[in-house]
Amino acid sequence: MSIIKNHDFVEIEYTGRLREDSAVFDTTYEKIAKDNKLYDKSSDYEPVVICIGEANILKALDEQMLGKETEKEYTFEISSENAFGKRNAKLIQLIPTNKFRQQNIQPVPGLQLNIDGVFGVVKIVSGGRCLVDFNHPLAGKDIVYDVKINRIVDDAKEKLNSLLKLHLHIKNAEIELKDESAEIRLKETIPSQAQEEFKKIVEISIPSIKKVDFTIPQEKNK
Repeated sequence: MSIIKNHDFVEIEYTGRLREDSAVFDTTYEKIAKDNKLYDKSSDYEPVVICIGEANILKALDEQMLGKETEKEYTFEISSENAFGKRNAKLIQLIPTNKFRQQNIQPVPGLQLNIDGVFGVVKIVSGGRCLVDFNHPLAGKDIVYDVKINRIVDDAKEKLNSLLKLHLHIKNAEIELKDESAEIRLKETIPSQAQEEFKKIVEISIPSIKKVDFTIPQEKNK
């Protein structure tokens, strides 16, 4: 057993549910996802590795894991204001229906939208206007996380792979570590800005790695 400290990489399994009725909204377990009609075949249902204190998960959950022990299971309760925020009436807006139709969108109640990077749900369509709720779907809800803390991750390559998955959605990259450097071989290119941001994250999260290089495949000469 080990005690969780700030900046530790920790492998966890979890299920998130609403406190009021125990409705599950997130889980790392495939069976629980299927039982609660949350299953998504594009998702990976397996333990995840996070870095404590680096906002890889909900801040209030991150903070409650500090000082806990590995190889144990915990239940963490989080109030709405510390979870996804309280509901804000100002985030419920009336929008002219023709604005949606100009973009070939037929608004109907329950339709989920992404407007300028902000998630919203159409609640009512009436009289040429739509009532759209831009609150987070879990805003105003007290939540509970059941978390199993498996182990602390010490291997630098495993840490790097976890950061790649969390921040760049890259799984099982080919990584070579040498001295204080890491070479990450990718199957396809990623924007240079994303590379630079990732390097900063590695610098903070894995101090033993001083340099990160991405190897991008070159187009074959015709």
